[in-house]
Amino acid sequence: MALSVRLRGNESLGDRLLKVNHAGEHGAVNIYRAQLLLARWTAPSMVAELKEFKSHEERHRAVFRDELQRRHRPRCRSYWLCGVGGYVLGLSTALFGRRAMAATTVAVERVVLRHLEQQLRALAGTDETAVAAIRSIVGEEQAHHDRSVSHTRGDGFWIKLLAPVVSLSTELVIWVGMRA
Repeated sequence: MALSVRLRGNESLGDRLLKVNHAGEHGAVNIYRAQLLLARWTAPSMVAELKEFKSHEERHRAVFRDELQRRHRPRCRSYWLCGVGGYVLGLSTALFGRRAMAATTVAVERVVLRHLEQQLRALAGTDETAVAAIRSIVGEEQAHHDRSVSHTRGDGFWIKLLAPVVSLSTELVIWVGMRA
């Protein structure tokens, strides 16, 4: 599947993908930030895991920020949209507890992992520093997905309800970022 991208000036595909990934990681940080705000009451057993996931996402955001700075590129125009959207998503799902929060992570990570794999294929042999940055986060993103799946076992309700909405929202934010 080819990536559909609008590049500006002398921007490369790697530049654009790093910008969108940076914005997406900002959104992920804010999902976990908002979920942590309410999880102390709605899902206290998840607090430690949410803190761990948030710290991973902060590191991922820093990886992409550092690479953008090295390239002298500004952040994506959708950065703040991702942040606000992530916070709203995190708050709204945290209201419903552990399984809703886990279902959200499963849906987001499923989309993100697919996009990261597409990016790695598209950039292979053309932008190895972007490839290295992307590869450096894939393992943790997969772990977030897999650990969250374990929290949703036996309860298809939240997955069936949230997965389509969260997946579509994640795809839409990526689509906007690729064209911003």
